[in-house]
Amino acid sequence: NAIIFDSTPVCRRCDRGNHLSHDVRKGVPMGVVKSLWASIQGDPVFMRRVNGWFTIFWLVMIPISIALGLLSSVTYVSALSLWALVSGHWSAWQASRVEVEQMAEAQQLEANPIEERVVETLVQRTNVEPAGPGVAPSAAST
Repeated sequence: NAIIFDSTPVCRRCDRGNHLSHDVRKGVPMGVVKSLWASIQGDPVFMRRVNGWFTIFWLVMIPISIALGLLSSVTYVSALSLWALVSGHWSAWQASRVEVEQMAEAQQLEANPIEERVVETLVQRTNVEPAGPGVAPSAAST
């Protein structure tokens, strides 16, 4: 089956319309694109490196822009302003995603403390039994 390179979703497997499991747009399987996008967003090391290289690129572009007189170009300054706007919002969005994940993790730890999980695991894996109510620690150990 040939892949049709247009905006109409076509299934390579059955030549029918849009399928969530094997949707193809412009010749690229959407599952691959979505998984690549998810892996890029989920990898903080990669994102740090990309943002670091973008920072170095723009720092190098400052004197080049001045030397070439690009700062007098409305198109260049407009494109630069749009990039600053997009990258600023991207950074804020990434930071808020991290905060949401941290808040969810804190709520999960509050609802299910690690201490209780450790005690439960010890009780399950050993012959240690929890002390009954009103039993003194010294009496429980004898």
